[in-house]
Amino acid sequence: MHLRPTYEKAATGGSVPQAGGLEDVGRLLAGRDVAVLSGAGLSTESGIPDYRGPGGSLRRHTPMTYQEFTASEENRRRYWARSHVGWRTVARAEPNAGHRAVEALRRSGHVSAVITQNVDGLHRAAGTRDAVELHGGLDRVVCLGCGRTSAREDLDRRLHALNGSFRDAGARVNPDGDVELPDALVAAFRVAPCEACGGVLKPDVVFFGESVPKARVRLCYDLVDAARALLVLGSSLTVMSGLRFVRHAARTGKPVAIVNQGATRGDDHAAVRVSRPLGAALTALAEQLGALPPPA
Repeated sequence: MHLRPTYEKAATGGSVPQAGGLEDVGRLLAGRDVAVLSGAGLSTESGIPDYRGPGGSLRRHTPMTYQEFTASEENRRRYWARSHVGWRTVARAEPNAGHRAVEALRRSGHVSAVITQNVDGLHRAAGTRDAVELHGGLDRVVCLGCGRTSAREDLDRRLHALNGSFRDAGARVNPDGDVELPDALVAAFRVAPCEACGGVLKPDVVFFGESVPKARVRLCYDLVDAARALLVLGSSLTVMSGLRFVRHAARTGKPVAIVNQGATRGDDHAAVRVSRPLGAALTALAEQLGALPPPA
C-alpha cells in the first residue's frame, strides 16, 4: 500500500508527516499483517508516566544505568529501595483502551505482531501473550550470578518482610517503577539476595547503558520483515532500540505510520503521522475495522 505523506507544522518548528485524521492508518490496517511497535505513551492512560512526553520523568529524573547498578552495593540498595516503593503502582496498573484495541486488532488479523518497548506487562495483561517485550519486564527478576529467573511478587514479599512498611514512604512513580526517596530512608533499606546462590538480583529489564539481547533483536527484525507495514504507537523513538526497526522498515520499502502525541525521531521515515490520544484513536480504528463491536 502506498501512502502519500501530508504535513503539518510541528511544535519543534519543523514539519512532520500528518494525516488529516485516522483514515490513512485505518487503510493501512485494513490491508492486515501490520506489525506494531509500542512505547510508553500507550501506557500513560493506565497511570504509568512516560519518559519524554510533556510531563515525562526525564525532565526531573535520570534512570539508573546498568553500569551504576553493577558498580556498588550502595547503588543497588538505592535502586531496590526506590523500586520497592514504586512497584505497587506498576503491579496495580491495568490495560487501558489502547492495549485492548491492539489485542482486538491482533485477534482479527489486522495486526500480525506486537513489539513493545514498555516493561509494564500491560500488553500481556490485555491478552497479547506473544508480545515481544524488547526491554524485558518488571514482573520478573534475574540473578546476575546464577541466571535464575523468578517472579517479582516473590521478591516483593521478601523485601516487605525485611523492611516492613517501608513501601508506604514513596512519592511520584517513574516509568521504570521507582520513586524519589530521602537518602536516610535508602540507607536503612535491606536488600534481598538470590535464594538459590546468594548472588545479586536485578529486575529482568534492559537498563540504560545495557544492550538488548541479540536473539530478541533478531526476532523483532524477523517480525518486521514478515509484516506488510509498521505502526508505531506512543513512542518518541528517541533511543535506537526502537528507532532501528522504523529505519529498517522504511529502508525495505514498508509503509510506516506513527500515532504519538508529539514529534518523534522517526517522523522523517513515516508515510503518515497522527497526533491523537491513543486510547480513543485505537478504539475508533478497531471499531471501524470490525475488530471491536461498535458502541451501543
